[in-house]
Amino acid sequence: MKRTHACGELTEKDVGKNVTLCGWVHTRRDHGGVIFIDVRDRYGITQLVFKPDQKDLFKKANTLRREYVVAATGNVTKRPQGTANKELSTGQIEVVCSNLEILNTSDVPPLDIGENAEMNEDLRLKYRYLDLRRFPMQKNLILRHKVIKATRDFFDSKGFLEIETPILMKSTPEGARDYLVPSRVHKGKFYALPQSPQMYKQLCMIAGLDKYFQIARCFRDEDLRADRQPEFTQLDVEMSFIDEEDVFAVMEEWAQYLFKNVMNVELKTPFPRIPYSEAMDKYGCDKPDLRFGMELYDVTQICHASDCKILHADLVKAIVAAHDFTRKEIEDLETYAKQLGARGLAWMKYDGAAFSGSIAKFFSDHKPLVKQLHLKKGDTLFLVADRKKVVNDVLSKIRMKLGKDLKLIQPGFKFCWVVDFPLFAWNEEENRWEPEHHPFTSVKKEDIPLLEKGELGKVRSKSYDIVLNGFELASGSIRIHDSALQKLIFKTIGMSEEDAAHRFGFFVEALRYGTPPHGGIAPGIDRLVMLMAGEESIRDVIAFPKNKAAENPMDGCPNEVDAKQLKELGIQLDHAKKS
Repeated sequence: MKRTHACGELTEKDVGKNVTLCGWVHTRRDHGGVIFIDVRDRYGITQLVFKPDQKDLFKKANTLRREYVVAATGNVTKRPQGTANKELSTGQIEVVCSNLEILNTSDVPPLDIGENAEMNEDLRLKYRYLDLRRFPMQKNLILRHKVIKATRDFFDSKGFLEIETPILMKSTPEGARDYLVPSRVHKGKFYALPQSPQMYKQLCMIAGLDKYFQIARCFRDEDLRADRQPEFTQLDVEMSFIDEEDVFAVMEEWAQYLFKNVMNVELKTPFPRIPYSEAMDKYGCDKPDLRFGMELYDVTQICHASDCKILHADLVKAIVAAHDFTRKEIEDLETYAKQLGARGLAWMKYDGAAFSGSIAKFFSDHKPLVKQLHLKKGDTLFLVADRKKVVNDVLSKIRMKLGKDLKLIQPGFKFCWVVDFPLFAWNEEENRWEPEHHPFTSVKKEDIPLLEKGELGKVRSKSYDIVLNGFELASGSIRIHDSALQKLIFKTIGMSEEDAAHRFGFFVEALRYGTPPHGGIAPGIDRLVMLMAGEESIRDVIAFPKNKAAENPMDGCPNEVDAKQLKELGIQLDHAKKS
């Protein structure tokens, strides 16, 4: 290769060596007739020195501008006393150049390649190839590489086989919308891009492959947010002849191995296990952030006994903060609660003897609330009264906001398992029961009688989530391996035999041929790397992501296609008909 060393490699041990470095001009400085150029590659930065006594070389160096691509040869020398840069690994040395080759010039970059530059995200995505030159982005992609490599090493050491499953598959719409791919050969028919390899990994178990994993690409046509993309990557894991405990053991060992080998962080196991009902009661959500306390309290009984009519709702919960809020802070929280769907946010302050605040007059007897909420002098409590879903959703988000605003969140990584999810969720729009996760999730053995009786709201599943720092990192379950139980689940959710055969016929048939007990889990790689990197958006750990509108400002997708292409596929667009 043209270069002898990378730009972050040279130290005092290399003093006296003649070297060649290649990279991009990061900065340029003229000091006392001497030109200093910081040259950068993904390994670091090295300072080049050009002295005026070499006239032709000095003249060429004087033409260098930011992001020019250069190859420079020179002698490694120790920097003069008092000029070392302790922020750089190469900060003790510099290269006094004897030759310079300009490999390419550059227009003025439309964004700052600086490490801590603050920029509009759409600008960053439009010029992503320049954004990826920045050290923070390169650091994230290197971390991602290490996570995936360590993951492959771990599962290989445990006897798992990495097996690729199809990207073009049958459309079996459940949950999010499918991305559809029209077939040119079979006009009017479509492939779907996989939302997950769910049925295929179960087929691997039916095939006797025992232990499967895959770094799988998945696609879901759903509304975006900071931790969601239309295309994403997950670690897909499936095992035969196991139960939940086996999944917990393998995944906790994987997490320990990953964090130790990639970040040198020791994780304590076993991870806490929280039943779904407890998570909803205490935190208002099924992905609790355990890095701080501030749990929710059900105060429905106490509030119903008061004369405060606005608190006479299905459910009333309270949250307590050890903070003396200003009126402006309280008004901001009230506005936030209403934006989340609450009718309002009641509040009271406790001075150690009595309450003050919006509803204090209704609680002259403060003892019941003080006792249940363990109130101390200076505490402020906030209450939401509404339907159960609204109360939990609003207060769980207020809890997270207060955790951040009051700086209560401790650094580090807090894992937990959320277990015993309900098997079904009620779809109010369609007035029917549907799977909480997917229709292949098995049921707790002791709850099968409830399933047969039709008491669907009480039925628990053999499903589980890994939660990390308030984010659902993975969802998994023990699968149904009995074809009769699978048919019962389809029937329970209102899926006719004809519809089940149309959507999942090949899979239902496969269950008849000696299916072993099996189960698995699928952690999101993008979300995991985001949390490990300390970022707030998965877009910062994906090389070429889509923006919030599911568009790529860099290449312009999604884009219109030629009429010829549509004709080959047998497709005519609605607006084309009208024109």
